[in-house]
Amino acid sequence: MSRVGKQPIPVPTGVECKMVGTLFKVGGPKGQLERKLHANMKVEISNDQVVVTRPSNGRIDRSLHGLTRTLINNMVVGVTDGFSKSLSIVGVGYKVELKGKNLNLSLGYSHPIDFPAPKGIEFEVDSKKNTIAVKGINKQQVGQTAAEIRMLRPPEPYKGKGVMYVNERIKRKAGKTAVGTGA
Repeated sequence: MSRVGKQPIPVPTGVECKMVGTLFKVGGPKGQLERKLHANMKVEISNDQVVVTRPSNGRIDRSLHGLTRTLINNMVVGVTDGFSKSLSIVGVGYKVELKGKNLNLSLGYSHPIDFPAPKGIEFEVDSKKNTIAVKGINKQQVGQTAAEIRMLRPPEPYKGKGVMYVNERIKRKAGKTAVGTGA
């Protein structure tokens, strides 16, 4: 039995869960999410918890069991608390500002980069610390958006400049050194 899959998912008050065919819907104070689940997984919704069961011990059913439970749990957490990823911008002259709902980034290129906010994502910018907080209710979308912002100028190992996650550690490399006499 899957250690993750067999755990029931607690449903807080104010959150409504529905299963329509293979479509699982969750509504809460922060919004609504829906996701199509695999047809083999059985989802049982009681008044204060959701339980995911699998029909057999086949390889595919075992792999889907914990995954399905985690996806449903992320949906419940998303509509109650939401998710957030923080990015830090390090480098001389690198800066970020919020224009409307979109980001305007100066990352050492010859032009500023405008990054539009995807639907369901909001940005919070602290200009003094050069940090960006990516917030939303869909965990996958928050992580993908943060990764796309990071890819605009990934951190480099020599000077440590670039866009990186707040708790990310960059393994630094030594630069070139003079060898001495080359005779």
